Amino acid sequence: MSKPRIWVTRRLSDATLERAARDYEVVINYEDRPGTAEEIIAASAVFDGIIPCHSEHFSSEVVAQFSDRLKIVANHSVGVDHCDLPALKSRGIVVTNTPDVLSDATAELAMLLMLGAARHAVAGDRIVRSGAWDSWSPAFMVGKQVTGARLGIIGMGRVGRAFAAKARGFGMELHYFNRSPLAEELTQGAVYHDTVESLLGVSDFLSLHCPATPETNGLMSAERFALMPAGAVFVNTARGALVDEAALIAALDSGQLSAAGLDCFQVEPGGNPAFSRFDNIFMLPHIGSATGQTRDAMGFRALDNLDAFFAGKAPGDQL
Repeated sequence: MSKPRIWVTRRLSDATLERAARDYEVVINYEDRPGTAEEIIAASAVFDGIIPCHSEHFSSEVVAQFSDRLKIVANHSVGVDHCDLPALKSRGIVVTNTPDVLSDATAELAMLLMLGAARHAVAGDRIVRSGAWDSWSPAFMVGKQVTGARLGIIGMGRVGRAFAAKARGFGMELHYFNRSPLAEELTQGAVYHDTVESLLGVSDFLSLHCPATPETNGLMSAERFALMPAGAVFVNTARGALVDEAALIAALDSGQLSAAGLDCFQVEPGGNPAFSRFDNIFMLPHIGSATGQTRDAMGFRALDNLDAFFAGKAPGDQL
């Protein structure tokens, strides 16, 4: 019996590619560039399954041009905002993602961004590297203390809970907004707020961990930044679409926010050039899940979903 034919759109971890090549007839994009709409459409006619990343976009316009061969899109990501799920499902295409396995890595990066933003990591590194560090005083580079501060979390899913667990080590007072309150054993004392506005008022630090959806697009607006305590710190490791970037810039210019830590942007790759003038924005290039352990786990989770599907079973992460 011939093996299912699979397209791997990016250069995944070596362990993932070795396993894929063992179990499938696999074509790998070793150029490691995003698949274009034309390539995705063409792939639907010659592959049984695709393992894409969030860099490949399955819009309704693209999916409408698919052939009937493609049966499963096994995403190498937990977020699926790059996929038009109704369009894919209308064509009978199964869609899966990779929950759980990247929660700790992303939460670690959120903690790095929060600490780096609060304690002048960008400016401090620049001063030392440039040789400009030639004095000291008690007023030099005074930052915002994390220990004991109030932390607001928007989105108490797997990553949000992993971040909360790490924040407890700093003795932070935890508050969260979610579509519905979670059981006490999951939140371990974090205070639930039934509106974003209520949460913002008690968020000396705010971290976003919710998915990008039509409802959350532009979630953090000028009006909402204004509700935070003066001098608050803002962190986003979720999706750039959640933030009105012009409003974020205005909040930093006014001092409403004292700093921000960002791992995602409205335009990726590239980010927002307007952010570069701020020493109080600590930026990273969307690397929340970028550890070797997590990359292997993400690839294996995508392959687990493919294995189940082609064995005639329902994939564990089917959306």
